[in-house]
Amino acid sequence: MFETTSESALHLTRLESALLERLRQSPGRCLSRQFLLETIWGYREGVQSRTLDVHIRRLRAKLAPQESTRIKTIFRDGYGWYTE
Repeated sequence: MFETTSESALHLTRLESALLERLRQSPGRCLSRQFLLETIWGYREGVQSRTLDVHIRRLRAKLAPQESTRIKTIFRDGYGWYTE
């Protein structure tokens, strides 16, 4: 469970929490789709899945509006957490 900037509790699944934590650990950096699939889901190299996209969409929906815009999609590469 994470605290949002509005101090209300945010209820995330285990995988959503892991994804958010991984993105926040590397602010300003793009984390590749493959890296996220391998480190969070344990998928092997070369696996193609829409799982990551679905979890990003759900995570954005659960975060406060000012927080959800910090998750940036880097076209054809991955996702990143950007504070500015």
